[in-house]
Amino acid sequence: MSNPITALWSARSVAVIGATERLGAMGRLPLEYLQRYGYEGEVFPINPKGESILGFKTYKNIKEVQKKIDLALIMVPFDLVHQAVLDCSDANVSVAVVMSSGFAESSDAGADAQSVLVKIAKKSGMRIVGPNCIGSAGGASKLTATFSPVFSGSSTSLEDGNIALVSQSGALGYGIYSLANERGLSIGYVVTTGNEADVIALEVAQALANDNKVSGILIYAESLSDLGLLNEVATNKPTAILKSGRSVAGAIAAASHTGALATEDRVIDAAITASGAVRVDDVEQLLDAGSIFSTELPMKGSNVAILTTSGGSGILGTDAIEKYGLTLAKLSSETIIELDKIVPSYGNTSNPIDVTAAIMSSPDLFERCVKVLIKDPNIDAIVATFCVLVGKDVEAIASTLRDSRSIREIPLVVARTGSKLLAPEADNLFKVSKIPVFPTPERAVRALGMLYKVCLPKRKVNRAALCQPLATPDHKATEAQLKEAFATVGIQIPRSVVVSNKDEVIAAVSKVGGRAVMKAIIPGLLHKSEAGAVALDITETNAMQTYEKLSQLDKNSNSDNKVLIESFIPKGVEALVGVTSSAAGKILTIGVGGVLTEVISDVSLRLLPVDENVVNEMIDETQLGVLLAGVRGAKPANRDAFISTVLRITDAVIDWPIGSELDINPVTVLPEGAWVLDAAYASSAKMADGGGL
Repeated sequence: MSNPITALWSARSVAVIGATERLGAMGRLPLEYLQRYGYEGEVFPINPKGESILGFKTYKNIKEVQKKIDLALIMVPFDLVHQAVLDCSDANVSVAVVMSSGFAESSDAGADAQSVLVKIAKKSGMRIVGPNCIGSAGGASKLTATFSPVFSGSSTSLEDGNIALVSQSGALGYGIYSLANERGLSIGYVVTTGNEADVIALEVAQALANDNKVSGILIYAESLSDLGLLNEVATNKPTAILKSGRSVAGAIAAASHTGALATEDRVIDAAITASGAVRVDDVEQLLDAGSIFSTELPMKGSNVAILTTSGGSGILGTDAIEKYGLTLAKLSSETIIELDKIVPSYGNTSNPIDVTAAIMSSPDLFERCVKVLIKDPNIDAIVATFCVLVGKDVEAIASTLRDSRSIREIPLVVARTGSKLLAPEADNLFKVSKIPVFPTPERAVRALGMLYKVCLPKRKVNRAALCQPLATPDHKATEAQLKEAFATVGIQIPRSVVVSNKDEVIAAVSKVGGRAVMKAIIPGLLHKSEAGAVALDITETNAMQTYEKLSQLDKNSNSDNKVLIESFIPKGVEALVGVTSSAAGKILTIGVGGVLTEVISDVSLRLLPVDENVVNEMIDETQLGVLLAGVRGAKPANRDAFISTVLRITDAVIDWPIGSELDINPVTVLPEGAWVLDAAYASSAKMADGGGL
């Protein structure tokens, strides 16, 4: 095995440390399962007594085996785990699965003990899965390296499927596996990773993605620590991720609007989007993704045809198509002509195609329509939806959809709204034909939406930079200094003057055009408006009085307090643009700006680099798209100028270090162009010394 992790599903030999014949003991269950499900490799129970267990020759110590052991299951109490790992390391075991608990999930002392296990393993090159894990099952060798009670029931089968499930949670992972079993989804590989002291879920997913027998990967994760691996996994195989922990608590310590909005969960979303995987919200969606991935058919376009026996089902499916980023296919004229010959006059031959309840008296209606639709090059996928059909009628639809693939292979999904008991034999026909069945039109369309997303070509950003990178600012850089730097790379800012005494005020207001904005320059002040540090619509008449007020706001400064005087920019569309750093890389945030930015929280995130197309997508994912187009009689704002400003900002900050936060709020966009009206910078160094923006 070139990658030792593959032993989790392809091990040719398994040792069970802590094996016992005692009924009900966890150390007995893997041996029972290996026998029951026909594991094809060698099994070595390890027990100090050295007695035969369930017919297997038993060894007092793993060193006694004197054969190559690919996989060891460590199922002993906490205080015996250390020695067991030492023994496995000495015996050159490829992978040790530590199922015992009491480690990092329990206490700091447990975390320390867990670290020691990893150090031992690294010396011999052995990999450790767990601790606190429930093992793995599946693969061609029929490996059941687990104590999960799922396999103790007679109803559970060890499927030879093409879908792989990787779960950080053992109990939830096998719960998902059992639900898949129940609904007829064949998960051929299931691996749980527990505490992830060494092997992480994405490493397992990476190994599975390189397996030709795997056509789709499902992941449940509580953390995603190596997003570079995610890119590799999602590039190789359709991937769906259920990531728990959507908390916004991390925003509390953020140093800027952007930092507060770019929560860990939003960053994860951006990273998953960039990888080409899809993120799901619950177990149901995860299994729906598995069902559509199991078809092994790509979706080459977004155009969907709906064939229904129910007008209501057709409407529900149509509603879902736009919701999940798909398009209602425009049927060719030839297709419509042919459908007119088949569908009753009181039905509908435009998409969605409704054959009505006439199918009950003319069972071949569905078959004839499918054969017409499958030939239409404008159709990339078909949803066949029907309600309460029974027996042979459902079986006929299953056979029709299966046979249509000989004409043209495109994704076909069924929305079967009604009890399975109405046609109990049909499920197996659909399963054998790799036609996923969903209980509602919305779920059927949602599954196609997931398939479409994972089939999109991975976007490559390849554009010439619009400007040169700027040097990293000093962590005490003021708004004025940041904006001056931006101006040097073609980013539009208002005309401005910094004044430090009252004698300069009137001349400065005149220099910027006679109508001005005044801002106090106070190191460490984050939200200027809330502090009363911003004054609008200043003229020579009220300039002096305003200066006196603003210059006295900073009570902590021993130097002359400076005030920024800028030309007044008329009210336009206010946008937020920010760049923060994360474990995944630099993150661009854009959205609706202004003083209520964090309250509205209408933003979109992407990993850098980005291009014009990506920024356009981000705009349309927020209300910025609507605002820029003009509302309530307002002229459209200059969207192109805003996009150019965003790209120049990303180019300018590309070399800034990890820990940087750039917050520009607002960028005001008018029909004439886009202006940066405020800017703030924070760095880890600044945060460490207690400073602010």
